[in-house]
Amino acid sequence: MGKRVWRLLLGILCTTVLTGCNSAEKTVLEKTELENVQLVVWGAEEDRELMNQIIQSFQTNYQGQADFQISFEAQGESQCKDVLIGELEKGADVFTFADDQLNALAAAGALDPIEDAEEIKSRNLASAIEAATVNNQLYAYPLTADNGYFLYYNKKDITEKQVKTLDGILRAAAAKGKLFTMDWSSAWYVYSFFGNTGLKVGLSDDGITNYCTWNQKDGEIRGVDVARAMLKIGKHSGFASRTDEGFLKGVKDGSVIAGVSGVWNSVAVKEAWGKNAGAAKLPAYNCNGRKVQMASFSGCKLIGVNAYSKHPKWASRLAEWITNEKNQRLRFEMRGQGPSNNAVAKSAEISQSPAMVALFEQSKFSQLQRVGGNFWDPVSVFAGSMAKGNPSGQSLQKQLDEMAEKISAR
Repeated sequence: MGKRVWRLLLGILCTTVLTGCNSAEKTVLEKTELENVQLVVWGAEEDRELMNQIIQSFQTNYQGQADFQISFEAQGESQCKDVLIGELEKGADVFTFADDQLNALAAAGALDPIEDAEEIKSRNLASAIEAATVNNQLYAYPLTADNGYFLYYNKKDITEKQVKTLDGILRAAAAKGKLFTMDWSSAWYVYSFFGNTGLKVGLSDDGITNYCTWNQKDGEIRGVDVARAMLKIGKHSGFASRTDEGFLKGVKDGSVIAGVSGVWNSVAVKEAWGKNAGAAKLPAYNCNGRKVQMASFSGCKLIGVNAYSKHPKWASRLAEWITNEKNQRLRFEMRGQGPSNNAVAKSAEISQSPAMVALFEQSKFSQLQRVGGNFWDPVSVFAGSMAKGNPSGQSLQKQLDEMAEKISAR
């Protein structure tokens, strides 16, 4: 070939090589420019398998948009607030917590209002949105709406008519030499007797102390009326105050035919009672000549995004992903936890779960748990006295006054 041809070929070769080099350099550059996103997620140890599965699907969905390093760490939901507020900047980017911690977390600056609030509101139950809201602003993503309680009963021993009233349940239990149980050592459950009477308890405007009128001396139902009703129930041969563990033990050994508990025991109850496993809203009880529908505290699990996260955009996307319709459905399938998502709550799977149906029915008579720390011990002491038949002999009004005073203490 002539020199001119060689020069032409050499030029083409160099151009190709340079173009290839520039393309390779561009690809490498694009890869190195991906944002390195490191996120820590806190949740219950029991959720580890579920959360890892959700995290993996999130990373797959957003593959190529960032270099993700997302890890799950077990952290009890009930202690989340205290651990997080201790060192906000070192806390998890995304975390699961019980809704009664929301006010404190928002006040501490741990949470920022959610930007796409209207979209989140449209997807979830009104009660769950209320639980995630402070001063009309949404601060967290609803995850579940199942933190409440209702009645389990054995259809073999109690009829659907009998479970409508506490008297009917107690008579059925006593007739068979068996028991109806409820945990009166827990103020959470004891609220049932006061909640629909017109007597009030709740969080004061300061967000710390409580107000309480459970010792009220006038009105259609007074504090002493509730106390007398509880004393009568406590003395009944068909009743026993037992913890959740005691309830399950009795279900398994056959000594308990009805009890108050939550969805977390649905699998164990079903295994013990099989096709006879029944669930219903709480019954009505007799109080001062009236039938009072038993109330309940309700609550939700929420997902929060740390206001101090170094990757707030991705942390928010992950929180929304964890709580979306698909993953709430997965949560119900894997963990049996009730959804806050509207579509999942109305699904066939939920309608086929007696426990979830009973919980949603009881939710009509429930109140969000909004009380300060001074609520728990005084109520447990009072209810313990009622369960034992008032062994001290102290007047009921005085016990109610002492309880209300301690609940409201500053």
